[in-house]
Amino acid sequence: MELKEKGLLLVLSGPSGVGKGTVRKALFERQTSLQYSISMTTRAPRVGEVEGVDYFFKTRDEFEQLIKEDRLLEWAEYAGNYYGTPIDYVNDTLNRGQDVFLEIEVKGAMQVKKAFPEGVFLFLAPPSLAELRSRILGRGTEDEATITRRLEAAREEIELMDEYDYVVVNDHIEKACSRVEAIVTAEHCKRSRVASVYQKALESDQ
Repeated sequence: MELKEKGLLLVLSGPSGVGKGTVRKALFERQTSLQYSISMTTRAPRVGEVEGVDYFFKTRDEFEQLIKEDRLLEWAEYAGNYYGTPIDYVNDTLNRGQDVFLEIEVKGAMQVKKAFPEGVFLFLAPPSLAELRSRILGRGTEDEATITRRLEAAREEIELMDEYDYVVVNDHIEKACSRVEAIVTAEHCKRSRVASVYQKALESDQ
């Protein structure tokens, strides 16, 4: 009998400006075993967007019904539209043995942890607050008041580090990716995870 292991739900989050999107993009360019989590939204599809590839598109009534039924790992409303992560899609993907990767803000990660505590939570941290400020300033798109608010929010988010399983310092993109890959390998080798697979095999073999 083939031993089939369930996939991991990997949640990467961290303060604004830390480079979550950059690390995620680089990580997916390096390896293809991860499945990027497809979000659900009530906004209209843009030109070229495909249902079930870019997003799952829903009406507002459909989305609100899913909220009532607790069928979203996390959700939020931006600019009059809902966005969220559907539980059914995540579970179906994990049950096929694929690892699901979710890149999200800290507030959303805390929602996911409440709904899916068995997930693996990774906090992407800046090398220092000075470096984080430098990165936010480097965008050149925000005024001083906005930068100050972002840094204050970052301080509050860094204080939530204890809620995570791992901390990955983003001092260099390739090093950060290697650390995430090492965590994925280690999680798949955890005794509790491997033992449960063998236990089911032994029970079915009786």
